[in-house]
Amino acid sequence: MNQALFEYSLRMGDTTLVLAQRLSEWTGHGPALEEDLAMTNVSLDLLGQARMWLTLAGEIEGAGRDEDQLAYLRDAHQYRNYLLVERDNGHYGNTIARQYLFDVWHYLLLQQLCTSSDERIAAIAEKSIKEVGYHVRRSTDILVRLGDGTTDSHDRMQSAIDDAWRFCGELFIDDDLTLAMAGRKFAPTHASLRPVWLEHVQATLAEATLRMPEPDEAMHPAYTGGVNGRHTEALGYLLAEMQHLQRAYPGAAW
Repeated sequence: MNQALFEYSLRMGDTTLVLAQRLSEWTGHGPALEEDLAMTNVSLDLLGQARMWLTLAGEIEGAGRDEDQLAYLRDAHQYRNYLLVERDNGHYGNTIARQYLFDVWHYLLLQQLCTSSDERIAAIAEKSIKEVGYHVRRSTDILVRLGDGTTDSHDRMQSAIDDAWRFCGELFIDDDLTLAMAGRKFAPTHASLRPVWLEHVQATLAEATLRMPEPDEAMHPAYTGGVNGRHTEALGYLLAEMQHLQRAYPGAAW
């Protein structure tokens, strides 16, 4: 079971780490000062969560790798993040669409992980859920404002939702790992989160005067595989920037 715990912690750590890195790219480039600061704070929240998950993964693995080694000394095919979070930021509407769809899933998952039979997982979830609750409120508010704004902002947000939607199905696929975790009550089945997620998303999109894509359109197998190390080329470019200093100066310490 230790292998399953390691892989699941790695999956959660990689997902939050990659999204944190993506959001950090907006620092200094936000559409307004308040948004610039808010986006940076969300990135830092996710980075802190990634540190907890990767530290746990290293401890469970017992091979001497800490959070830094797991973050900086692996190649793209060794990452286990969901494909949704590695996608390029695009324009601000693309970033908000991706963030909202992820935030709702993330919050629902953390709710269940708070009752995990593994105390370490429950502790990380309890520390993270308040932050992610804020993430949901923020991304919901901006999504509604942009969707129910001008004709141009409405059209851009609809296109952004449609574009991100096809990558959401992977979040709800149960494989041998999630089933093993659920069998020990360490985590929920991810498929069990989908009905509530769809209900929440449908209500928000309706308020934003946006159309929700057909649920089955999110389940295309061509847009899955990140958790098994099959990534888009976008992750390679992201890691090249994120890992540059550690790769150029191995073992550097400040």
